[in-house]
Amino acid sequence: MKSVIVAGCLLAVTPAFAENVRGVTEDHYKTVIEQEPYRVEVCKDVQVPVQGAGNTEGAIIGGIIGGVIGNQFGKGSGKEAMTGIGALSGAIIGSGNRNQGYRTERQCQIETRYEEKQRRVYSHSTIKFWDNGKTYTLNFQK
Repeated sequence: MKSVIVAGCLLAVTPAFAENVRGVTEDHYKTVIEQEPYRVEVCKDVQVPVQGAGNTEGAIIGGIIGGVIGNQFGKGSGKEAMTGIGALSGAIIGSGNRNQGYRTERQCQIETRYEEKQRRVYSHSTIKFWDNGKTYTLNFQK
């Protein structure tokens, strides 16, 4: 018997509720940025050092000095090896390449860049309604 009375009360209240409710729906949008890649060749001029020829006189003097120093540190058959290593090291150091200035060289490389496009897309919707002086808002997806 109680369930019949409750159902009757709900039916009596529902029409009264519908008469006092006003509502507005609104769609909301957002802007999305899409990036589309493309490749491009980029070239620029750069300064490159120019190395001069080796210094022959310095190599000979460096070899002699290196051989003498190497000869002082070796013993027995190792003495010959040290003399050779010292002479070679001295020749390399003595010859030293000299920087003769700079030349301009064109260097190119491929770069990836992006073209941006904006697009407006649906985000969500809201329904706003009022009941007895109170405002209610609900978000939903269509």
